[in-house]
Amino acid sequence: MRDIGKYTLVLFVLVAFEAVSQSKLVDHVNPMIGTSNFGTTNPGPIAVRGMANVSPFNVAGEQNLPLEKDSRWLSTPYVHENPFLTGFSHVNLSGVGCPELGVILAMPTTGTLQTDHLEYGTTYSNEVSKAGYYTNTLDKYGIKVEATATARVGVSRYTFPAGKANILLNLGLGLTNEQGGQLRMVAPDEIEGIRSVGSFCYYKPEEAYPVYFVARLSRPADEFGLWKKPAKYVGAEAEWMGYNGKTRIMKGYTQEVVGDSIGAYVRYDFNAPTQVELRVGVSYVSIENARENLEKETRDKSFEQILATTREEWDQYLSRITVEGGTKDEKTIFYTALYHALIHPSTLNDHNGDYPKMATRETLHTKNTRFTVFSLWDTYRNLHQLMSLVYPKQQSDMVKSMLQVYDESGWLPKWELNATETTTMVGDPAGIVIADTYLKGIRDFDVEKAYTAMCKSADQWENNPLRPGIKDYLEKGYLTTKTTNSGSVSTTQEYNITDFSLSQLAKELGKTADYKRFKKRSLSYRQLFDKEFKLLRPKNDDGSWLTPYNPETGANFVKNPGFIEGNAWQYTFMVTHDVRGLEKLMGGRKSFVGQLQKVFDNNQFDMANEPDIAYPYLFNYMKGEEWRTQKKVSELLETYFKNAPDGLPGNDDTGTMSAWAVFSMMGIYPIVPAEPIYALVTPTFDAVTIHLDQRYYTNQKVRIEKKETKDGDAKTWKVFVDGKPHRGHFISHDKLVNAHSISFK
Repeated sequence: MRDIGKYTLVLFVLVAFEAVSQSKLVDHVNPMIGTSNFGTTNPGPIAVRGMANVSPFNVAGEQNLPLEKDSRWLSTPYVHENPFLTGFSHVNLSGVGCPELGVILAMPTTGTLQTDHLEYGTTYSNEVSKAGYYTNTLDKYGIKVEATATARVGVSRYTFPAGKANILLNLGLGLTNEQGGQLRMVAPDEIEGIRSVGSFCYYKPEEAYPVYFVARLSRPADEFGLWKKPAKYVGAEAEWMGYNGKTRIMKGYTQEVVGDSIGAYVRYDFNAPTQVELRVGVSYVSIENARENLEKETRDKSFEQILATTREEWDQYLSRITVEGGTKDEKTIFYTALYHALIHPSTLNDHNGDYPKMATRETLHTKNTRFTVFSLWDTYRNLHQLMSLVYPKQQSDMVKSMLQVYDESGWLPKWELNATETTTMVGDPAGIVIADTYLKGIRDFDVEKAYTAMCKSADQWENNPLRPGIKDYLEKGYLTTKTTNSGSVSTTQEYNITDFSLSQLAKELGKTADYKRFKKRSLSYRQLFDKEFKLLRPKNDDGSWLTPYNPETGANFVKNPGFIEGNAWQYTFMVTHDVRGLEKLMGGRKSFVGQLQKVFDNNQFDMANEPDIAYPYLFNYMKGEEWRTQKKVSELLETYFKNAPDGLPGNDDTGTMSAWAVFSMMGIYPIVPAEPIYALVTPTFDAVTIHLDQRYYTNQKVRIEKKETKDGDAKTWKVFVDGKPHRGHFISHDKLVNAHSISFK
């Protein structure tokens, strides 16, 4: 490899690239947002919908207490406050609430070879993160680390000082305690291997699965080897084992090593400061595919070229929405939120189209992108609506991916991850997304197959993984405290929302009987409305109310028989498909508004919790009270979304919280899943232009602007569509995408 003195030209190119990119939207992205306050994003580079993600890993070791992975529930490889770094992981999740992945850790060091991460770990400084790029300095070694990524390859560049240098690849360390791996030194500049992952949320350990990789160095090693640290044995035989529990260093070894705590190392002896690149291709199919991904995506490309291509791709996607006005921080918050919304669902298939079949993991093939990471309980509420509006081709491929899951497993996904069904959270959410997509006019998928799949989960009484307790739901109209010991009311509501979505799709497809049947089922939550509290309340198997009952119990993850991760206040209004019905149950508009306002006044609203994130927009349904929506949305944006590491209200939930911010700052919000309408609110910016995909929409772009509004007060502003007055505080999807301008005046 060339020494550092010969990099003047490369440095000039990089500086020139940065100068040119100053005017690009990608420069508004701050990947540090969400890396604190349990946002669970990470600042490492990733391509749009990428499989590979080079994240700094700083959640191991007592130096990072209390936010240390073995000391508490932690679902991210990186926490902004933590000082002690033990490597860079290459497959990670963003904004999730459960631990998973965070494996294939690379670490550059200097001096004597150390293989224990607690020994070779270090503090770090000079940290910078941009879309597609991350850098820091490892304080213990004086090594500058830089990283970027393609869709399936993590690319790192290490600038070593003169002297002895090491690059470690540790398969024993990961975000969870899932174990098992295999390594082989193919050549002095190439390592291949397998790492077992799985057990998302520590569920289903029997469904652990492999991730394959090939790691290639830009410079052949002067020395290489593998290490293995077996478990420590006790008993009579252990007394004879002088090597019991000790790390075995296998210098020059070129055959496979299999085990739990294993790793590979390469060593150099540099006469001058030197740069070495490490490129790690990953695959969920095979080592051969990982190698092909590495070759196809990075061969003959320099670090700078890869970085420039990845940042340009981000800029192209971010440029689908352009804004005018607003502060620098507001633009950063907006484009970072859009960036986060474009990470998951992510790519599962390899460059050649191969991907693993659900559960059995046989190799299948796709011509489109096979997406994965369907955190649907979160994302059905707004993220997929954002994709349908701004990135409809991606959304179409996501629906097709869901139908592939159905073909392979017999069921639509619930919370699918890398061709496994985690069955995390509740409800039957995929049908909501599919119906909403079709009703938005995105129809290049097999809707009859989709409808059949949706009806299967809605109607099958026995062995139904998507709707546990469906027998009680169909016979009584709701789940009871006997049906489930947690979430009887909220699960009933989730089934209602899916049934409403089914009814709307059935109506569109001309299936009148099904429309009526599912529409009736979607309103069964009404049987759980208690007039005493004017809130929803669990019922027992005999139809009696659960007693005693405190409607505030359940917040902050306190277990509650009626609600999942929430309480009655945080769920009662989660019936946006039947606002008028709930208004009537509560005794009219005044009572509805008063009860909804109490959610905010009594500190029951949880911005980080999906069930109530639509609450602020419900005031738009109440004539004369629309100003409350404007006031509350503005307050929430100002309070919870910041240009800082703690700039998300909590878990980003694979982009759901970010999608809320994107919509809210644009001035529209998809209030009812599977009903193509948006609630209106004054946009944050003077103007927002959505550039529409003409493969799906006839209009080229729609411009949303505000002009001379009085502090955004909804009591005073009026909406004009293409210069004509628009009645009400909602707009249909069809009218939105066919408008040239929407003005708040």
